[in-house]
Amino acid sequence: MITDTSKRITAYIRTHKRATAKELAEAMGISPQALFRQLAKLQAKNRITKIGSPPKVFYLIREQKTGGKADTLILDAATQRTIDANYLIITPSGERKEGLDGFAYWCNKTGQPIGKTALEYVETLRKYAVHKKGGFIDGTRKLDSTFPRTHVHRLFYLDFYSIERFGKTKLGQLLLYAKQSQNVALIKEIVALIQPSIERLIKKWKIDGVGFIPPTVKREIQFMKQLQHHLRLKAGAIPILKIKTEIIVPQKTLNKLGDRVENAQRTIVVNSNQPYKNILLIDDAVGSGATINETAAQLNAKGLCKGRIIGFAITGSFKGFDVISEV
Repeated sequence: MITDTSKRITAYIRTHKRATAKELAEAMGISPQALFRQLAKLQAKNRITKIGSPPKVFYLIREQKTGGKADTLILDAATQRTIDANYLIITPSGERKEGLDGFAYWCNKTGQPIGKTALEYVETLRKYAVHKKGGFIDGTRKLDSTFPRTHVHRLFYLDFYSIERFGKTKLGQLLLYAKQSQNVALIKEIVALIQPSIERLIKKWKIDGVGFIPPTVKREIQFMKQLQHHLRLKAGAIPILKIKTEIIVPQKTLNKLGDRVENAQRTIVVNSNQPYKNILLIDDAVGSGATINETAAQLNAKGLCKGRIIGFAITGSFKGFDVISEV
């Protein structure tokens, strides 16, 4: 049931585009407690949404889907489950939309029929799923086809960063915005998603040393440092440093493979003399694979690995040499 107060609240927000709780309480002439009860009901009915974090929180009219609604009803249960489990989009205004709701938003925004596009999305996921075995994508062949010599025994990642036509995967979206917005809550969410897989690798390959590829872009909250902190892995930590040069050149700005290799060779330093039997190198995303391969080369040159070096990245590219420039 929509009360008169609820109608006045939505009318006020629609007129003013956005409003704070304090502003709404004053305009409605009601107490903050009464206002928040009304706001909670409107949010539950998907009439309004909010953006920001305390103390700067604003309420907006929630965008309603236009067109395509009946189209979604013809989707079979299996298709809906697949979309709900795999689809995520972050809107230009920073709103997180998941599953069928997010997929319908994207279809409407791009002018595509939901039913037909949903079937094509599921088929595309199947196409990429053949590369995943036991929960991992084996990127070893990618390295072997990119470099004349590889120093990593095996390379794994959990998902592709993006797929054809549909763009970034769910993990790709989470990774991009966790890094760009320096959002600790998103980083913790990623940790919860990837930790079981990392621990499986550690157990399977008898890992006793772990190294985290250092970031190359200066941020107040560094994703890789947060990742290392929240994973709390029991294996020995191998210090790997990124040298500060006069002019910092991030890997993601380099489009030539040779430049990426040179960048990694000259700016990544394994700052340890502690040998390990088997080592796991963890990165956020593998584009060319230059950084993880050159770091492994240093470990081998210093005689720090007596067994095997395993590479792991949260996401990776589908092709051989590729550039993931966003992260």
